[in-house]
Amino acid sequence: MKQIFNTNNAPAPIGPYSQAVMANGFLFLSGQVAINPETGEVTESSIAAETHQVMRNIKAVLMEASCTFAHVVKTTIFLTDMSLFAEVNEAYASYFENNFPARETVAVKGLPKGVNVEISMTAYRG
Repeated sequence: MKQIFNTNNAPAPIGPYSQAVMANGFLFLSGQVAINPETGEVTESSIAAETHQVMRNIKAVLMEASCTFAHVVKTTIFLTDMSLFAEVNEAYASYFENNFPARETVAVKGLPKGVNVEISMTAYRG
């Protein structure tokens, strides 16, 4: 059986999907972009600011499912330009204490709302 999680503390889905779905102890989080859930606007002052907004959105979804970043086992980062990797990596790393999850970073041609970074995660709460 699966359980759906959505929170007003992260941006509402912009398509037919849920913010997160739990199945058999695994929490699958949809990709988050740098939309401020309070304003509905994209945070775009810098790539670091974008990444921090993405991670705050993910944290809100994790919390809705009674999880933290310590539960995350897998991450995918999508970047529009690999030259942004170092700055994104620095901001991303600040949300984990140790035992980093598995991860890949992929360059893509474009992302929703014209953002530069999107991150999805899988957590385990079994």
